[in-house]
Parts: sequence; C-alpha cells; structure tokens
Amino acid sequence: MKALSIRQPWAWAILHAGKDIENRDWKPWNPGLKFRGPFLILASAGMTRDEYAGFLATVHGISVSHPFPTGLTLPAFEELPRGGIVGRAEIVDCVEQHPSPWFFGPYGFVLRNARPLPFVPFKGRLGFLDVPDRLIPEAA
Repeated sequence: MKALSIRQPWAWAILHAGKDIENRDWKPWNPGLKFRGPFLILASAGMTRDEYAGFLATVHGISVSHPFPTGLTLPAFEELPRGGIVGRAEIVDCVEQHPSPWFFGPYGFVLRNARPLPFVPFKGRLGFLDVPDRLIPEAA
C-alpha cells in the first residue's frame, strides 16, 4: 500500500481533529499529485517545538470559525508518535483551492475516511512510498 510522510502534529490532526486537506507545495508535474485512493499516514520522525507551537497557533485560528469537539486535546509534544505508520485515509481529489479551513495550498489532497492504526515503526521519505501489506494487516 502507498504511504505518505506527514509531519506531526498534522498527521494527528488528520486522524483526530477533522483535517480534511493535506497541503503540498510540489511542482505541478509531480506524479504524486495524480494519486487517488487509500494510503497510509506515516508520521515523520522529525518535529520541532517551533513546529508544534505553529500548529497550535494555526488550530487556534481555525477554531474561531470552525469549533472543535469539546474535550479534544492535542497530545503533549513528547507523546505524539513519530517515525512510523499511525493511520490511513483516502485521497479523493487534488485541488488548488478549497473552502476547508485546512487548505493552505498551493495543492491540497482532499481526504476522506481517516482512521488511526496501531503504531508501526517505518522509515519515511519524500513523496509516496510503498509499504508491504504484511506490515499493516489492519490497513485493508
């Protein structure tokens, strides 16, 4: 199955906070922009405290117009799993504009059916990569 590396806490937001767009600044000729279908969410190994704080500021701004469910709490910096598969979702479109508050562009994968999976360590890289199905039987 294909996987896409996504930095935390953005991967967490897809799985738990209703983030329905995954933004990319890829070149228009990148073949990854044509991908549609189910994929694994691979939480990148790296995340800085500045990135974590930037995410909190972004989410706060989004929550003003699109309130989150009561009780939704972002895990502490140290608690976010990194460096492995954390979930799956489906890409149904790739757009250059979208009404979602999560769209920042220039390209956005429109996501559906996101769900967490048990953590499986896996080394990521840029772009889509293949993960052997035997490693993630719950993904099917």
